[in-house]
Amino acid sequence: MNRVVGLMLVSVMLIVAAPAFAEKASQMWKCEMDNEVTEDQVIAMAKEWVKAAKSVEGGENLKGYVRFPVAVNAMGEFDVFFEVVFPTFEEWGKFWDNYSGSEAAKSEDRNAEAGVICPDSAVWERESLN
Repeated sequence: MNRVVGLMLVSVMLIVAAPAFAEKASQMWKCEMDNEVTEDQVIAMAKEWVKAAKSVEGGENLKGYVRFPVAVNAMGEFDVFFEVVFPTFEEWGKFWDNYSGSEAAKSEDRNAEAGVICPDSAVWERESLN
């Protein structure tokens, strides 16, 4: 009986601890640009957001990337991807716990008013293959 309970406990611990072993947390947004907005403006907006996001608790170590499509099969309603990478899921969670009302949230609102909105995102576990 003790052996069964021990195996169950180890299984549960592995399931709960798995995200802790992930190398990085990556969140990617699908963004839409108004026709008047240029790629340079998108990059400037993203840099402003990243600077503000680094001031949010948990965001100190994040890295931001803007990805413009060069060749795609089907892009749908999206013009650009914006990716934010955190060293750990713990930092990602802490960041989002402190995001509401932050300078980064205000920057996001300004970007939407300027013609760049990012309505959809997904969080990915990122592992290096090198």
